[in-house]
Amino acid sequence: MQSPLNQDILTPWPTWVPLVGVKIRNRGEVKKLGSNGLPLSHGEPVLLEADGEVTYGIVYTEPYAAPFTPPMRAMKSVLRKPDSEEAELIARLERLSEEAAGYCKVKAADLNIRLKLVEVYGAMDRRQLTFVYTADDRVDFRELVRDLARRFGGRIEMRQVGVREEARRLGGIDTCGLVLCCASFLTDVKPVTAKQAKKMDLPIDDPRLLGVCGRLKCCLIFEMMDAQGKILPQAHQLITPTRPDSPSTPILPS
Repeated sequence: MQSPLNQDILTPWPTWVPLVGVKIRNRGEVKKLGSNGLPLSHGEPVLLEADGEVTYGIVYTEPYAAPFTPPMRAMKSVLRKPDSEEAELIARLERLSEEAAGYCKVKAADLNIRLKLVEVYGAMDRRQLTFVYTADDRVDFRELVRDLARRFGGRIEMRQVGVREEARRLGGIDTCGLVLCCASFLTDVKPVTAKQAKKMDLPIDDPRLLGVCGRLKCCLIFEMMDAQGKILPQAHQLITPTRPDSPSTPILPS
């Protein structure tokens, strides 16, 4: 059996990786995806996989090459460009999502249902609208679903998410001045718990440690990994570019 070191030596790591900046369903922050070698232009729709299904995105940063620095995270790639029928469907889903979001907010207020709508999107392969929301209390939305089904037809799915998932979908800028980790590059959000923070002697009641979601910042996981010696030296350049003992690196296009 080969050791991981020998396996790394034998693995033909690429020197550069082709990336493209895409907003999934034209919402939230720009995500870095593999361009799959496709010639793409700003504003052009693409097909990709998200939330376990094929959906669409809009190109915001045209393809560019970025240096490969192991260990890089597993990165998804765009699937392909849509054909003419799929492009028309994407335009129709964009209009339908905006209309459905506005209608849902009005009807929820009429029914005195307290929820915060995060996103509304339609499926590419079936007649279904998904309403993503957050709520402080349990919501009885049966009457609202019946109303939405009568208005838009097809299947209606109400999907409740937590505040972390809300931040990941909507994006934003944190107190560090950078785009939220969960919205920009984290593929598997594993938040630091209060117990873990106490082990690092962090004051969990310090508001500076809370993200825009009101929970402990996801980037604290890097502090914990660093303290445990689990971050390789070359990865420090990616995680803490202003670290005093890290060599300066060129700024890559976002």
